[in-house]
Amino acid sequence: MHCTENYLFLKARSCYNQEISWSKIMASSVLAGKLETDVEIKASPQQFHDMLSNKPHHVHHTCNDKIQGCDLHEGDWGTVGSIVCWSYVHDGKAKTAKELVEAIDAEKNSITFRVVEGDLMKEYKSFLITIQASPKSGVRGSVVHWTMEYEKLHEGISHPETLLQFAVDVSKDIDSYLTQAN
Repeated sequence: MHCTENYLFLKARSCYNQEISWSKIMASSVLAGKLETDVEIKASPQQFHDMLSNKPHHVHHTCNDKIQGCDLHEGDWGTVGSIVCWSYVHDGKAKTAKELVEAIDAEKNSITFRVVEGDLMKEYKSFLITIQASPKSGVRGSVVHWTMEYEKLHEGISHPETLLQFAVDVSKDIDSYLTQAN
């Protein structure tokens, strides 16, 4: 990892030790940051987006070692304003997150979640996750772009690089599930 002006760059690797892409942490202040990465998958953008927006309660079937469940707390699956509760294991610890579905764009295969309660709120004042699946150019498959925008509660809290790797690993597991089902 090295620093250049207000940017920190790191190379993300999947659990298969394959290079994923350059990831970027943009520090707009000492506490606020933005972390991004791309994950290449074989599934279509629509399949991946449908799993996260309309069927997040099925994600635990794809990677039950990481995601234990996703329950609908309020609203309807696949609608803006709904609240979903995730149970997951991150860094070897059982955790929870209650997330508001802030935006869904079916045409762009994009969904945005705002974390409103749970373990992340112990370290972050705000945490926004946007996931967009786009078709690969000229070949079958997709590129899933993850963006995590956050504000830490204090300077002693690290950037969420391990959560980014968690997202990469979950993306690969969802992809395996979706492509084996076809």
